[in-house]
Amino acid sequence: MIAQTGQMPVPEPTLPERPESLMRAAWRRFRRNPLAMGGLVVFVIFAILAILAPWIAPYNPASIDLFNSDAPPSWQHLLGTDDSGRDIFTRILYGSRVSMLVGVLVAIGSVLIGCIVGAVAGYFGGWLDTVLMRIIDVMLSLPALFINILVLAIFGASFYLMILILVLTSWMGVARLVRGEFLQLREMQYVEAAKAAGASSVRIMFNHLLRNATAPIIVNATLMVGGAILTESALSFLGLGVQPPQTSWGQMLNNAQEYMLTNPMLAVYPGVCIFLVVLSVNFIGDGIRDALDPRQKAHIPKRRIAQWRDRFLKSST
Repeated sequence: MIAQTGQMPVPEPTLPERPESLMRAAWRRFRRNPLAMGGLVVFVIFAILAILAPWIAPYNPASIDLFNSDAPPSWQHLLGTDDSGRDIFTRILYGSRVSMLVGVLVAIGSVLIGCIVGAVAGYFGGWLDTVLMRIIDVMLSLPALFINILVLAIFGASFYLMILILVLTSWMGVARLVRGEFLQLREMQYVEAAKAAGASSVRIMFNHLLRNATAPIIVNATLMVGGAILTESALSFLGLGVQPPQTSWGQMLNNAQEYMLTNPMLAVYPGVCIFLVVLSVNFIGDGIRDALDPRQKAHIPKRRIAQWRDRFLKSST
């Protein structure tokens, strides 16, 4: 009928495609980064093992069996036993709970304090900014590890005190980062519009400015997890971290230092776990940075590789 009358078919109206959200686009770019995805898989595996440790671990981490000390790996003890007959695999699982919990809690606490201080300094400026920045400069000039050791040595080694002192010596970098972002964002037009609409300073800081500065904060927070795990391991290695019957990877390294020649695997197992977790966190942080800011490339362009190759060939000839 349409061909007889000579009328052209009218195309049906199509709805415009829904634009891709920022988080979905960031996740799509993150998935394309093999190192970031590998780091995420490793970190999630360790996190699952840490959460399910009471149900996965075959033994009590503090149980001592002197008749089965320094046993090699077997079906009864997958990674063997230490000098006191404690199962190494069980202690690795329970040690992951302490080490990873310290890393996450220290990162959260440092980000909260750093965001508040940096937001106040960057938004209000003036004498308040000067005072806060000088306090940060003084704290950054102090050796953080020495302060941690001094406080824990005076007041006694404690899990919660260790987290508190690590937070109080780690928030300054986040504060300077947030301050720098606020100094740029507070001159934007949407901030002037919010002020004209009668929005309070607190609302502008935390509902408008801080929301637009979340990308570098998230990246910094992920990297702080690895740094906190390393610091906790160092303090536990020195005997100032968690105390028995609790266990952590750093405490296992402390117990293994006397047996480096006779049974070096006692130090290899927790050392490899620390290495894998910290490396995975760094890969995740780099992947999040590249996903949230696509202008920064995680890979080297092929053209630059070709230029370096040509230069190498010329120099070799």
